[in-house]
Amino acid sequence: QVTAKTAFLFILPQYNVSVPTADGELVQYHYGLKDLVTILFYIFIAIILHAVVQEYALDKINRRLHLSKVKHSKFNESGQLVAFHLTSLIWCLYVVVTEGYISNPRSLWENYPHVYLPYQVKFFYLCQLAYWLHALPELYFQKVRKEEIPRQLRCIALYLLHIAGAYLLNLTRLGLILLLLQYLAEFFFHMARLVYFTDENNEKLFNIWAVVFVVTRLFTLTLYILVIGFGLPRVESQALDPERGNFFSFLFNNILFRMSVLLLVCLFQASVMWRFIHFQLRRWREYWNEQSSRKRAAAAAGTKQQTKLLKRDSGYHENGVVKAENGTSPRTKKLKSP
Repeated sequence: QVTAKTAFLFILPQYNVSVPTADGELVQYHYGLKDLVTILFYIFIAIILHAVVQEYALDKINRRLHLSKVKHSKFNESGQLVAFHLTSLIWCLYVVVTEGYISNPRSLWENYPHVYLPYQVKFFYLCQLAYWLHALPELYFQKVRKEEIPRQLRCIALYLLHIAGAYLLNLTRLGLILLLLQYLAEFFFHMARLVYFTDENNEKLFNIWAVVFVVTRLFTLTLYILVIGFGLPRVESQALDPERGNFFSFLFNNILFRMSVLLLVCLFQASVMWRFIHFQLRRWREYWNEQSSRKRAAAAAGTKQQTKLLKRDSGYHENGVVKAENGTSPRTKKLKSP
C-alpha cells in the first residue's frame, strides 16, 4: 500500500476535493507543490515518446529523403512538433467541447477565480508543462546546432510562461482556448515544412497556413478584448484575495490598468503580425526571383539552340569541316592538266 500511494503521487493529479453541486458532489482539483512530482514523471514519459517517434518514424523517412544536415535538423523538429500539436489539438478540442467553454463563452470569466478544475483540465495542463520542460534536455539529446538554440529557447520559454501563468493565476479556461488557436496555426506551419522538405515545389500548405495564422490571430485578439475588456471587470468579487485565488480581477476594475493591458496585448499581436508579413514578403520575393531566373535560363537556352541552328544553316564549321549553304565544300576543285 505504501508503494501504491507513492506511485499514485507520480501518476495521478493530486489535491482533489469534493465540491457540492445541485446533483450531489463533484470531485475537482486545485494545484500545489506535489504537482511538480507528477510533472517530473511525465517529463520522462515525454522523453520516451520523443525517442519512439524519432526512431520509428522520422529516422526512417530521413534515410529515404537524403536531406542535408540543416534540413535534417529542421525536418526532425517539425516532425516532432506535428505529432505533438496534432495530439494536443485533438485533446484540447475535446476538453473545451465537453466542458462547454465554446458553447458558453461567458464561462471564460464567470465565477472567476476558477480555483477548482475538472480532472481532464488539470491533467491536460500537467502534461503540457511536462512536454515543454522535456524540450530543454532534448536540445542536448538531439544535438541541436548552436545557432538554433536561442530561437528554440525563446519558443519554449513563451509556451511555459503562457501555460504556467494560466494555470497558477486560475485563468485555465481562457488558456485552453488560446492554446487551441495557437496549436492549430502551428500544426499547419510544421506540416507545410514537412511537405516542403519532401517536395520543394509544393508550397500549397504554406498558403493554407497563412490564412489559418491570420484568422487565429484575429480570434486571439478578439478573445483578449472580450475577456479583459468586458468579462473580468464584471466579476462580482473584485477584492484582492490570494487565498481564494483572486489575484488581479480588482485591477481590471481600473479602466487605466485595463486599457494598458489591452494596449500591450495589441502591440504584441501587432509585432507577431509584422514578423509574419515580413516572412511572407521574403518568401514571395524568393519565389519570384526563382521564377525569373528559370525564365532567363530557359530563354538563354532557347537563344543558344536557335543560334546553333542558324550557324548550321548559314554555312559554318560542322564537325570540323567548312561547308557552304547547300552542304558542299566551298573549296574550288583543281583542274587536271591535259
